[in-house]
Amino acid sequence: MSKWRKWSAGLAAMALMAGVTACGSGGAGSGGPGNSGGGNAASGGGGNGSGGQIVIGLSEEITGPAALSGLHGKRGAELAVEQINAAGGINGKQVVLKIEDNQGTNQGGVAAFQKLASDPNVVAIINSVRSTIVQATLPYVAQQKIPNMIGGTNPKLTNMGNQWVFRFRPNDTYASAAMEQFAVQDLHAKKVAILYDTDAFGSGGNDLLKQAFAKDNIPVVADEGYTTATKDYTSYLEKIKSSGADTLMTYMTNAEDEAQMLRQFRQLGLKMNVVGSPSIATDVCIQLAGDAVNGTYGVSDFVTDANDAAKQFTKDYEAKYHETPDLFAGWVYDAIMVLKDVIAKNGTDPNAIRQGLLQVQNRPGVEGTYSFDQNGDGLHGYTVVKIDNQKVHTIKYVDFSKH
Repeated sequence: MSKWRKWSAGLAAMALMAGVTACGSGGAGSGGPGNSGGGNAASGGGGNGSGGQIVIGLSEEITGPAALSGLHGKRGAELAVEQINAAGGINGKQVVLKIEDNQGTNQGGVAAFQKLASDPNVVAIINSVRSTIVQATLPYVAQQKIPNMIGGTNPKLTNMGNQWVFRFRPNDTYASAAMEQFAVQDLHAKKVAILYDTDAFGSGGNDLLKQAFAKDNIPVVADEGYTTATKDYTSYLEKIKSSGADTLMTYMTNAEDEAQMLRQFRQLGLKMNVVGSPSIATDVCIQLAGDAVNGTYGVSDFVTDANDAAKQFTKDYEAKYHETPDLFAGWVYDAIMVLKDVIAKNGTDPNAIRQGLLQVQNRPGVEGTYSFDQNGDGLHGYTVVKIDNQKVHTIKYVDFSKH
């Protein structure tokens, strides 16, 4: 059976189990030895992690248009919990993962967050990787006052005065700057086109790219916005082809969408350079796009061989799941591992966790070195990569922490 067929079969099995593993009836417990899950994930535990268990919530795309990406996120979380519990837990208490399906939608994201936040046993929540979903939950996060780890990269998410939000990926200010610099300085772009998702992530990235190119007097000759889960990009690509652009910049939220677009890009015979936001360098995009992804460039916050932690994580992930991890797995894994350190030192009181996260400085992770600022941003750089032979190759790391 091919790797893709195995992956599809695994996803189908997950979909059949969605009502058991991620529905509103208590979610799923995934806590390693002695934690079979199901029902109330930490019965008798209490919000302070008493009763021998510490419960961490996860809002993930178990179903919906980006379920393949969600599968990586779920696996990253489960691997972290398994490793923590195998090493004795946190101060002797086993960690339990409670999962709710956000379905890849704003409404689903709010519902998933509310279910997790209403459980007094949940001490912290791993929120969505989607900026638009995180944005929809922010009023509820502020109301509930529970620490939230996010993967959404729209800069505004941590600049709205919400002290309970901590970002475990570098934001789009850095991504767009690294993309623009590489396009101009390395690829010598003279005229660029931008294709972007009209959600919070894509719209924000599009604005940042246009501002960056304007400073370098590089004209944006086509600026095309589409909606998430679009299937036919032909009309957008035809406009981009006729624009005279020599470089296509993509700010696409879903890796699944990026793969679909790249296949059509090749079918239309477009020859221009492609520089993408992080979705282009994910395992999901590479698997779905096939040869169409080869020769493209992008930025990524997770690269399998970027550092010792990433190399070990990749080895462990591949041994367990027989797939290559990507950013969807990496940031969630880091979030839980950093939480583990903070809870071990500060306890499970929400404000103690919040204060502890702000004190995390120079902490190595699989995505990079975490040093949280007062806004809740932990990472401050991106790796520029090229995809060839369906493998991600590092070109350079662009560090904005000193800027």
